[in-house]
Amino acid sequence: MTEEEMRKRLEMLKIEHRDLDAAIDALLASGSGDQMQIARLKKRKLKLKDQITQIEDYLIPDIIA
Repeated sequence: MTEEEMRKRLEMLKIEHRDLDAAIDALLASGSGDQMQIARLKKRKLKLKDQITQIEDYLIPDIIA
């Protein structure tokens, strides 16, 4: 995977993460949200965050001062 492909993937993951956050908030606000569904969405959101962090760590190298 090239760096450009990784950047595009990173952007897609961030958008999906943001969308999941909005969906979870909407379900919680409506009060009709199924707790299992909310739990699944939160789990998916955590997996996305892990993937985002992994790609960011690869793209942004640590600078040792």
